Amino acid sequence: MANQAANAAANQASTGSAVQTFSALLVDDEKLASDELAFLLKDFPDVEVLAVAHNGLEAVKLIADLEPDLVFLDVQMPGLDGMGVIHKVREQAKGGGGLVPHFVMATAFDQYAVEAFRVEALDYLLKPIEKERLAVAVERARKVLVEKAAAAEKAPELPTPKPSLQRSKLLVKSNQRNFIVDAQDVVYATIDDGLITVVAANLEGYSNYRTIEELQSNLDPDMFWRVHRSYLVNVNRIKEVIPWFKSSFQLRMDDKKQTEIPVSRVQTKRLRALLKL
Repeated sequence: MANQAANAAANQASTGSAVQTFSALLVDDEKLASDELAFLLKDFPDVEVLAVAHNGLEAVKLIADLEPDLVFLDVQMPGLDGMGVIHKVREQAKGGGGLVPHFVMATAFDQYAVEAFRVEALDYLLKPIEKERLAVAVERARKVLVEKAAAAEKAPELPTPKPSLQRSKLLVKSNQRNFIVDAQDVVYATIDDGLITVVAANLEGYSNYRTIEELQSNLDPDMFWRVHRSYLVNVNRIKEVIPWFKSSFQLRMDDKKQTEIPVSRVQTKRLRALLKL
């Protein structure tokens, strides 16, 4: 079976057939292990390695920032182990939306297989990872992601409901003062550790809203767009669209810092439609 999967991957590469590219994050506290895995993955042209995290906390942040399709995850790591990463990512997704990637555990220990099954890991690889066994995991991920993409294409897009009350003014706290800002002057808002920062044309401060969803629900949906689980942007203040990783983009905003904001992969389709990309 492993040889069949490896041959299938090689055939796809040689024939040049249209294969959906999917993104991956590697997580391992041992650099040699992550380097070896990255080297093996070069033989799979439809797998794009976005980044490497060297501990669990870094992995959680990179998953939120990059929204990879697939995470190859070590189990034993200092600070936050692999299972802890999965639980943390799912907890954050429930609280603030966003996607949960598929996880492939990659470890030198076999005693975590049952727990990996419980957290619905896509596969369980034992180190040292053999190329034929990796091919099986990649093929499994490929099938799941292709099916998910096909289902998303068929699903009708629901219109964004208009909020019952659209606020034209926002309260922004800065330097222990409360400022009233016109909503149209807000460039973007972002949330970090439960605190929402509002960046306007000539002011930066904090909002008393508790979540990005709550803030968004009080603003004009034709003007404000949730491009990422952590960012809400004013579409009229987008200055530049920057190609980023394959099939993804960043937005350069029209604020003093020319802030660059990632567009999540689920929102890339809307970006293409909005700007005719």
